[in-house]
Amino acid sequence: MLERLALIALGRSAGFSLDEIARMFAPDGRPRIVRSMLAAKAEQLDDTIRKLSAMRDGLRHAAVCPAPSHLECPTFRRLL
Repeated sequence: MLERLALIALGRSAGFSLDEIARMFAPDGRPRIVRSMLAAKAEQLDDTIRKLSAMRDGLRHAAVCPAPSHLECPTFRRLL
């Protein structure tokens, strides 16, 4: 039972819905992990990481940008 709860917690942390997690268990409760679902979620996480990294970099730049107005900054304008 503890292993199942740990798998559910891991799945939720990775962003799987409860329905998706439920499909990863056989009727008898044993794990039945679909590798294609894992690969697809990994791709989604990669995309999210790329977007969040760009957002982070943009915020850091905006925080120290010497331009009198952010709208005058070429880097900030590219982010828009």
